[in-house]
Amino acid sequence: MRKIFLILPILFLLALTGCSKESKPPVEGNPAPDFTLNTLNGEVVKLSDLKGQVVIVNFWATWCPPCREEIPSIMRLNAAMAGKPFRMLCVSIDEGGKVAVEEFFRKTGFTLPVLLDADKRVGKLYDTTGVPETFVIDRHGVILKKVVGAMEWDHPEVIAFLNNVIAQAK
Repeated sequence: MRKIFLILPILFLLALTGCSKESKPPVEGNPAPDFTLNTLNGEVVKLSDLKGQVVIVNFWATWCPPCREEIPSIMRLNAAMAGKPFRMLCVSIDEGGKVAVEEFFRKTGFTLPVLLDADKRVGKLYDTTGVPETFVIDRHGVILKKVVGAMEWDHPEVIAFLNNVIAQAK
């Protein structure tokens, strides 16, 4: 019984230390929460490994009509930014995971740089409320913009904005 009274204060202090860890919410101006996910090919992608690049993290699903609507503009943006310090990460929250996404691509002919988040762990980390939801992250890992809903990602103003973010970080 005496050992329990000695152990309890230690456990309490450890719990306090864990609770005091500062974690900033995923909002504009704060660091983007780090995550690691697999691509359709099984490649491991860790967000923090992409520092030095402008990164777009787009949460989407194959069953989402606004997501499907914005995919062609995402594909065109990705092509327009080729060769620049830029990375597009399309995070699928489909419960069917790889099978659902591959079947969707077979049917539509679309292709995206997809990461799989079937358990929605990363979506929760980013406090997403639905899809599509997108985060634009600068070359230092800071969230510049959060976009809720579909968007025309290859609009000239978007491309100019991204090119400006790339140029500012040099």
